[in-house]
Amino acid sequence: MSMNAPLMQPLPDYRRYPEAEMITRAAAFHAEIRRRRTLRDFSPEPVPRAVIEAALLAAGTAPSGANQQPWHYCVITDPALKRQVREGAEAEEREFYAGRASPEWLEALAPLGTDANKPFLETAPLLIAIFAQRYGLLPDGGRRKHYYVPESVGISTGFLIAALHHAGLATLTHTPSPMNFLNKLCDRPEAEKPYILLVVGYPAEGAEVPVHGGIKKPLADFTSWK
Repeated sequence: MSMNAPLMQPLPDYRRYPEAEMITRAAAFHAEIRRRRTLRDFSPEPVPRAVIEAALLAAGTAPSGANQQPWHYCVITDPALKRQVREGAEAEEREFYAGRASPEWLEALAPLGTDANKPFLETAPLLIAIFAQRYGLLPDGGRRKHYYVPESVGISTGFLIAALHHAGLATLTHTPSPMNFLNKLCDRPEAEKPYILLVVGYPAEGAEVPVHGGIKKPLADFTSWK
């Protein structure tokens, strides 16, 4: 037996369902996840920490390149820090809308009604700054390359969004560019690149969302079978 052979175990916890139940479960998940909408109008009401921690644990189960789990989630609840995040994000957004974005990009965003003002970054009870770890640090100070980092962090983020929705919370994926200011505010090392700023909370009373955001492609438009 090779000394490098991986340690294996029987597949744990897998459940196979009868076909009819499989179809029911898949349809039920679609019915639940289709209710998810990106929100920009949040209530300041705090959310239970236990809910956030459980959702983060779900995110941590995501598959990743070589199982290196190259992500870090920084949960921000401090009002002063949220204000600093808003100031940093709006500074980048003003440059984006004032000239960094192409006319085509701005045209694509127009149906969503977005602009450089991001009050939800302060109003929402918490922000989750998601960082992608480009490499890990060894005990001797050396670097260990991480593989498939964007793909891995993207899958984990998707798990997190689905878990938060399942728990009854609303989210917004915010990506000001560049986001390097988050490294300083969250005290994260150079090895980590800000990936997404996830806004989390309850919808404000009377919250509205753009009709455009709820229009999804039909199955035939984004799938093919060979």
